[in-house]
Amino acid sequence: MTDTRTARYRERLSPSLWMLVTAAVAAPMLSLTLTPLGSLPALLIGITAAVALIVLMLAASPSIRVDGTVLRAGRAHIDARWLGEVTELSGEQAHAARGAQLPARGWHLIRGGIDGIVVVQNTDPADPVTSWTISTRTPDRLAAAIRAAEAEAV
Repeated sequence: MTDTRTARYRERLSPSLWMLVTAAVAAPMLSLTLTPLGSLPALLIGITAAVALIVLMLAASPSIRVDGTVLRAGRAHIDARWLGEVTELSGEQAHAARGAQLPARGWHLIRGGIDGIVVVQNTDPADPVTSWTISTRTPDRLAAAIRAAEAEAV
């Protein structure tokens, strides 16, 4: 259990508004498909399915946290003493980091609709992962929190 008061940074990578709107559109589509069952049952099933889809999308959203000297991204975590150079990217640089420059031996937490990227080098000699590539809406704040955790871990 982590003490939330030591959290330097916390972000939930929830779906974009357009992804939620897309999930909400499932209600009328499903309702139209099920109209042979009757209008009211079709409408109720469609609305229930859309709400369930939106709740599932929100519940399955990974979070990024820097707690004390530990970086947590989704289910993965690493102590800051093993972190090296931190690079924050946005725009075209972030697009390239998510695509052609994405390291094959790296660990990735990438979400569509989120422009910013932070790339952190992994210096642990026993770990086959060479870097972490993490989507974030505020790359400058995440990079600052990681740097502060690194300074504390030394």
